[in-house]
Parts: sequence; C-alpha cells; structure tokens
Amino acid sequence: MNPIVTVQDAVTAFEPWMEPTDAELDAIEAEMPLILADVDLIDAQIIALDRAPNEVDARRIRRALARVLTERTRLVNRTASVPAGGAA
Repeated sequence: MNPIVTVQDAVTAFEPWMEPTDAELDAIEAEMPLILADVDLIDAQIIALDRAPNEVDARRIRRALARVLTERTRLVNRTASVPAGGAA
C-alpha cells in the first residue's frame, strides 16, 4: 500500500517562507541560556522523581531553579534595555 501525499504538501514542503527568519533565529539565540537552564531544572526534577529525593537532589533542584531565575532576569533586563525597533 502506498501512502497518499497531497499535492499541496508536496509543493509547499520546502518553501522559503517556512524557514525561521533571521530575527526569529536571533530571538532563539538570545533565549538559549534560559532554555538550557530550564532543561537542567527539568532534568533535576526527573532525577528526583526516579527515586526517593535526598539532600543532594534538593540542592540540585534549588541550584537549577536559581539558574532559571537568574537567566530569566538577565533576559528581561536585556530586552528591557533594547530600544523599540533597535538591536542590542
């Protein structure tokens, strides 16, 4: 059995407008430290869920949460200091 692909999907699958713009890529890059900090926090929480949490797990989660909050503050301060329509 062959899969059915619509013509529209085949034609528009690789249209240039579907790619992220330079501004979107810059925004992702600016947010990357926060994204990585969030991933570390989730990893620490998953590790704690896997077994009975101990003091090391609690410290790992607190440090990861502190890093997330620090990165959020940095991101907000960076975006607040950028003039409207300007670049950093």
